Amino acid sequence: MTADPHTDAGVHTLVSADSPHTVLVLCHGRGATATSLEPLAQAVARPGVSVLAPQAGTIQGVPQWYPNSFLAPLADNEPALSGALAAVERAVEDARALGVGDAQIVLGGFSQGACLAAEYAARHARRWGGVVALSGALIGTAEADDASPRPELAGAGGAYPDKAFEYDGDLAGTSVFLGCAERDPHIPLARLERSATVLTDLGGDVTKRVYPGGTHAVVDDEVQFVRELLDYLAC
Repeated sequence: MTADPHTDAGVHTLVSADSPHTVLVLCHGRGATATSLEPLAQAVARPGVSVLAPQAGTIQGVPQWYPNSFLAPLADNEPALSGALAAVERAVEDARALGVGDAQIVLGGFSQGACLAAEYAARHARRWGGVVALSGALIGTAEADDASPRPELAGAGGAYPDKAFEYDGDLAGTSVFLGCAERDPHIPLARLERSATVLTDLGGDVTKRVYPGGTHAVVDDEVQFVRELLDYLAC
């Protein structure tokens, strides 16, 4: 892979509000599409909220943001990962063009898209309207000094070494939600917990919720949290 696969994929408007006071940017998961998030967008949208969703390009015949597990060495997911972060930036620019500031932009997603949204927010730490990672966690900025695979960091492809999480900036009290099943097959609980610590240290007001079982899906409690966050931003 030698080129950014996401350059021409575009950004979809899932919910449109006249003169929105808040914009939710939602990133889809592996094998899905921007429009597949429309039921979620409709479920959480409030009056005055627009919802935008960037579309991933096709990699190995599948729409996805990067080809390997988010736990894999960063080089294994390049250049797709850098292109994916740039695609989120384009969606953020579209949100700003609707007349809202960063403090009224909520970054979110599901699964691979949740990892991407959380990572974008950490790498561009400032006061956002919110960060909502539904079955996702931070990707990391570099490989850790210890390259030994850790059994507690197991996902697609087996167990992986940890990462370094070296971010600049300040989330300045941004509400950050991390939700995941206790035995999610793709998101190890150890990485979720590490992400909560990193994002707290970065100035985020972090809510971490771990749900019993092993379902990799959006649950009603997460939907309710997003609704309440969007209601709060309307005040």
